[in-house]
Amino acid sequence: MTMLNFSGLPNNTPCLSYWQRTTRAFPLLYANRHNSVPATSKYVVIGSGLSGALTTFELLEGGVKGEDIIILEAREAASGASSRNAGHVRPDAFRGFTAYSKVHGEDQALKIIANERLVLQKVDEFVNQHSVPCDFNLTTTFDVCMTPEFAEYEAASLEAYRQAGGDVSHVKYHQAHEAQQRTKVKGAVSAYEWPAGSIHPAKLAQFLLQEVVSKGVQLFTFCPVTEMKRNASGAELWDIHTPRGIVAAEKVIHCTNAHAALLLPMLRPYITPNRAQAHSLIPTPEFAAGNVLPSTFSLRYSLHHFYSLIQRRGDGTLILGVSRSNPTLSEEAIAGRLSTDDSKYNKEIANDALRSFRDIFPNYRPDTAMHGEGLDHAWTGIIAMTTDSVPFVGAIESLPGQYVCAGFNGHGMARIFTSAPGIAKIVLGKEWTETGLPECFQMSEKRLARLAGESVPSVW
Repeated sequence: MTMLNFSGLPNNTPCLSYWQRTTRAFPLLYANRHNSVPATSKYVVIGSGLSGALTTFELLEGGVKGEDIIILEAREAASGASSRNAGHVRPDAFRGFTAYSKVHGEDQALKIIANERLVLQKVDEFVNQHSVPCDFNLTTTFDVCMTPEFAEYEAASLEAYRQAGGDVSHVKYHQAHEAQQRTKVKGAVSAYEWPAGSIHPAKLAQFLLQEVVSKGVQLFTFCPVTEMKRNASGAELWDIHTPRGIVAAEKVIHCTNAHAALLLPMLRPYITPNRAQAHSLIPTPEFAAGNVLPSTFSLRYSLHHFYSLIQRRGDGTLILGVSRSNPTLSEEAIAGRLSTDDSKYNKEIANDALRSFRDIFPNYRPDTAMHGEGLDHAWTGIIAMTTDSVPFVGAIESLPGQYVCAGFNGHGMARIFTSAPGIAKIVLGKEWTETGLPECFQMSEKRLARLAGESVPSVW
């Protein structure tokens, strides 16, 4: 029986994802693994994934000296959800508008979706400006409706978003026959297409870490933060306890996503870790050479039952992700998603993913596959679901000098590239309005009080 440990440290024996297996030569993977932490630091960033690495990068861009920042990571560098996702940079074009509106109101719902579209632009600009070798592919994505019921839901969401003033000029609609031709999905009821991208997320996170370390930032891996206390001197400092010493810091930024509640117990009711699973497949001839899929996919039977799919440009590897809720799975498999154990994968979920892939793409013939084709690897990662479906970003009012950027709802690649620059601005003394983020993302006592008294629907 799996023990649930929603506020604990990351599991110390994680499996490796496809992305991690292909970046084992990263020189900072075990940075300062055995070294003691310094006694003091002006800034401490907890977490070395995309959120922590980009926040650090933005602090440097804002004028902070590299030697004034340390990054503390519980495991190897960028070992969490940033290096375990399904490889999408996929903004929501309109689908979440209805659910967001119910929770946050139409104005905020419009801002949430507009912000995700901006993230795609920001990732594209950053990768090109810095020549980041992260296999970024700017393309389009399909929301493929696999049932009439979900096709109706999508159509209603699109119309509601349009009526509220949302921009849908970049969204293309494909009816049944056209949808099947465009997507190669014979069972498609309809499909929507809009700009999106795919990426090697570990390479992006590792590039950011390499950049900040080259400017004087110290990264400590296998150095989890176990406790934080006010410094006994009476100074405005926080004592950060680790297995390799205590560091006194002026400012602390929590970029720990699903594990944020370990050090921030006020978030415990509102951030729920969930175990997600993905799979890499070596293509058979039906998906090789000229048959490589040019776009990414979300193949949806319902709002919470879907599969994600990308195909990498370089080697043709297919990355198949599975939603957290699937009515075809056993109760045990569904309940397993609440575990924080990312040391292994669930075989039932893997079998379901492969079976569903064959159903969706009948041309895929694993029965005639050569040795080396088909399922290559399966892995899990822990994502953070918040009760109102948006991240927590901002200063922590009850803990002066502490900040948070966490809770990305399995949707971090569509949010981090505005959220991390936003939290860096707040740390540097800017006002919330200068972040450009939706107001509903802001961490505040008012938001926590509202969540304590409400039951809100999940978008994802």
